[in-house]
Amino acid sequence: MDRAAGAIMGALIGDALGLGCHWYYDLAELRRDYGDWITGYTTPKPERYHGGMRAGELSQSGLIMVMLLESVVEHGEYSEEDFTRRLDEKLFPLLNGTPVCGPGGYTNQSIREAYRRRIQQHKSWHETGGHADTTESAERAIVLAVRYAKHPHLVARFVSSNCMLTQADEAIVAMSTAYNAVLSLLVNGEKLTPDISGKLMHLVHSNELPFHAVTKSDFSAPRPGDPDPPLAGRFSSPDALLTPHYMALAALDPGISIEPAWKAAIVYGMPCAIYHQLPAAYYLAARFANDFESAVLHAINGGGQNMSRAMLTGALVGAQVGLDGIPQRFINGLDNGERLLELAKKLGTRL
Repeated sequence: MDRAAGAIMGALIGDALGLGCHWYYDLAELRRDYGDWITGYTTPKPERYHGGMRAGELSQSGLIMVMLLESVVEHGEYSEEDFTRRLDEKLFPLLNGTPVCGPGGYTNQSIREAYRRRIQQHKSWHETGGHADTTESAERAIVLAVRYAKHPHLVARFVSSNCMLTQADEAIVAMSTAYNAVLSLLVNGEKLTPDISGKLMHLVHSNELPFHAVTKSDFSAPRPGDPDPPLAGRFSSPDALLTPHYMALAALDPGISIEPAWKAAIVYGMPCAIYHQLPAAYYLAARFANDFESAVLHAINGGGQNMSRAMLTGALVGAQVGLDGIPQRFINGLDNGERLLELAKKLGTRL
C-alpha cells in the first residue's frame, strides 16, 4: 500500500511541480524567471502556459488522472463506462477544442482531438483516439498500473484500452503500456535496475504481457524450426520493454556521465513526444531510485516538457521509496494534498 500510494502521490507532485515552469525550451529564460535551481512549486508567469493558476495546483493532465483515481476508488475497479462518463460530464463541457482553455489552463493535443471527435463529430468512445505521440495516456494510466499491479495481464489490458480512448497509434499505446508495466513491478517491490527488462520479458514469455517476441527470455536467438509467436492482439515487438534496461545501465555505468543529471533532458530530448520523455524518466528513476527529491527536481530543472518528465519520474521513484520517502513539504504544498493522499491510500488498499 505504501509503494502504491507513493506512486500516485509521486505522479501528482511531479505534475504540480511542472505547472509554473512548464515548457521553457530556452534554459536561460527558465533560470531568469525561476533562478538557478527550482526547489519546489512555482507560480506560472501571467503571459505563459497555465497563467493565472497558483503554485501547487494540478495541470489538466493531473486533474484527469484524479478523475480516474476517484472512479477506481469509488468502484473498486476500472470502469471505462464510469470514467468516460466523468469526461463527458465534468471535463468536456469546460473545453472548446482550443489549446488555451479548460481546467488547468491548457488542453493537450490528445484531449483536444478526443473532444472534437466526441463532441463535435458525435463519435462513440471507441472512435475518439487520435494520433498524438505524447504521454498523457501513460500518465493517467498510472492509476491502473497501481490498482492492478499484482496482475500484469490486467495492467496491459486496461492500460492499453484506456490509452486508446485518446491516443490510437499502436506504437504510442505500446510504449504507454510498457511504462505502466514497469511501474507495476516497482509497486510490487522491484527496483529500476538493468534487470527490470528481463523480468518484463519473462512476463511476455509466460503470456502475461501482450508483446510479440522472437528471442527467448535471455535474448538468445531462435533456433531453426522454432515457430513464430502468435501476433493476434499483440504489440509488434518487445522493444518498449527493453528501453528501461539501457537507461538503467546508463545511470549505473561509471563510464557514462550525464552531469548534472537534469541534462538527461538534453541527452534524450526536451520535447513532448513519449520517445523523448520515457528514456529521461527511466534514467532519473534509476539514478535516484532512493532519492525522490533529487529525481523530481532534476526532472523539473531540465526544462522543456518538464511537467510530464517529472510526473513519469515521480511515479517511478515514488513507487520505489513509498510514501515515507516523499518529503512532507511536497504533500503540504500540493493543492488539496491531504484529500489526494487519502485517495492514494485508498487505492493502495484495493490491490
